[in-house]
Amino acid sequence: MNIGRAKEIAESADMINVTYDGNPVIIQHVDEATKMARIYSKKDPENERDVPVLNLIEE
Repeated sequence: MNIGRAKEIAESADMINVTYDGNPVIIQHVDEATKMARIYSKKDPENERDVPVLNLIEE
């Protein structure tokens, strides 16, 4: 996924299906400088982590 699209999804009120390593996730924030996204799993919202935006897949 590219940075622009990740930011659109993070700022969108709509639920857009995104996966990371095959798991559904929510994008919380995108850092353009580092090209990283703060995400959390729909199954485990307490477990936040930063991952490369390129590894996110829009379903």
